[in-house]
Amino acid sequence: MDVRQHNKQAVLGFFQAVSERRTEDLGRFMAPDVVDHNQIIHGEADVPGAAFDGLRQQLDAFDPLTVRVQELVAEDDRVVARVLQSGTHGGAHPRMPEPTGRSFEIEAIWLFTLAGGRISQIRAVSDRLGLFVQLGWAWPDAG
Repeated sequence: MDVRQHNKQAVLGFFQAVSERRTEDLGRFMAPDVVDHNQIIHGEADVPGAAFDGLRQQLDAFDPLTVRVQELVAEDDRVVARVLQSGTHGGAHPRMPEPTGRSFEIEAIWLFTLAGGRISQIRAVSDRLGLFVQLGWAWPDAG
């Protein structure tokens, strides 16, 4: 298997572990010092490796939380995934501590950099407005 295919498999494994709530397996797919350039969740520390905690916070807030890969493209040490993310807000979240019980489905684009077969950097763009509207959350102030 070439490096691009191996990297794609690592990303697919990452999303599967998240969707199956297997936080103990995240270290198989993410480097210990993984850098999340846009913090997965509000309140995640801005330090290498904090993505592990950010993902745990997401899973605490959303059950279920499912990520379905729609497209996967690999080039050199990068993998881009277009995904559909869905879930139900049933737990505390830094932006909305009281669970709404409402569900969401949004599209997102994740860009991963891999080193040694594991995710070393994460960047993502998602439909945050759609998420907030579907969950009934107030949009944050611009100031």
